[in-house]
Amino acid sequence: MNFAKPSDEVLRTRLTPLQYEVTQHAGTERAFTGEYWNVFDDGTYRCIVCETELFDSSTKFDAHCGWPSFHTALSDDRVQFIEDRSHGMVRVEVRCATCEAHLGHIFPDGPPPTGHRYCMNSASLQFEARGDI
Repeated sequence: MNFAKPSDEVLRTRLTPLQYEVTQHAGTERAFTGEYWNVFDDGTYRCIVCETELFDSSTKFDAHCGWPSFHTALSDDRVQFIEDRSHGMVRVEVRCATCEAHLGHIFPDGPPPTGHRYCMNSASLQFEARGDI
């Protein structure tokens, strides 16, 4: 897929201030405040910036952390991983591979089958119920 990232001006117009801060400046929404942290409907989660399909609801689980959590991305080529040494920690940032929007972080404390916990920000995602796709 060829994707031309919108200009900063277009992104600021199209995204809410929180969506912009999270996706463009690696911000984080407060736990238990995002739109999708407690949603378990059947469907697909897409990148809010470029609409790339990232996660299927069948891989979502309640990690009791206050953010949407998934054990598997739809495909390894949908996300990219960046070492994040901010805030005095060493973590792995997850970005959309298409537009490089910040999505959240991945941790090694998830359930089988992967043992991964993709801890994502609701502000970086848009959900499409299976019947809407």
